[in-house]
Amino acid sequence: MTSASKRLNGKTLLITGASSGIGRSTALEFARTSPQNLKLILTARRIDRLQELAADITKECPGVKVHPVQLDISNAGEVREFVDGLPTEFREVDVLVNNAGLVKGVAKVPDIAEEDINIMFATNVTGLINMTQAILPSMLKRNNGEGSGDIINIGSIAGREPYVGGGIYCATKAAVRSFAESLRKELISTRVRVITVDPGQVETEFSVVRFYGDRSKAEAVYAGCEPLTPEDIAEVIVFAAGRRENVVVADTLLFPNHQASATIMHRR
Repeated sequence: MTSASKRLNGKTLLITGASSGIGRSTALEFARTSPQNLKLILTARRIDRLQELAADITKECPGVKVHPVQLDISNAGEVREFVDGLPTEFREVDVLVNNAGLVKGVAKVPDIAEEDINIMFATNVTGLINMTQAILPSMLKRNNGEGSGDIINIGSIAGREPYVGGGIYCATKAAVRSFAESLRKELISTRVRVITVDPGQVETEFSVVRFYGDRSKAEAVYAGCEPLTPEDIAEVIVFAAGRRENVVVADTLLFPNHQASATIMHRR
């Protein structure tokens, strides 16, 4: 048993946006790292995908308990009801992975669709804050008020370096970065860790959603290069959560080898 496996043993983890991409891979990586005694709460809008993932995890790691829930994190009331309604054995969340997020379009100002603006902010920013506010109180009550737990936010290089055609998405990820840094400072007197993971180019359904389902445009984004995989990001998330309690992997930036910034990439 590895050190990470021992430290994760018996914990309850909540992963948003777990139906595909980084969220799905993160759920699998946690289960494989600590397969004997782990509880996973998986949320997303697509319950069928979550149920398939739960079945896969249960088959591969019978010692892991999985609780899939259809959830719209942008709805604060729905998030509160979800947390209040968690089964007793899943109620004490030790690790929250705020992964749910999306991007819509590549339009520039002033041609950005209002609907795209609203859904990106509602999911990437408001949803992340909704979930954090709902889960954090129980973390703070532990250890005689000293607190315990991990809040892991999945950001993006876009939050550090804005690029043309990504004004809204970049703004949402910059907001996530600022929120995480503020939260870390607010929680400095507690044992709750705030961790940020910022991926560069990763091949998921991300670009398909950005181009409104046009797979040919999405595939062109990755042409001539080898992007990161969701598994690459999942490994880093699990590594951060599996460190000794006094170690905070506060800020991580991941690039594929051909990428040097949000806008500088080498294509073969």
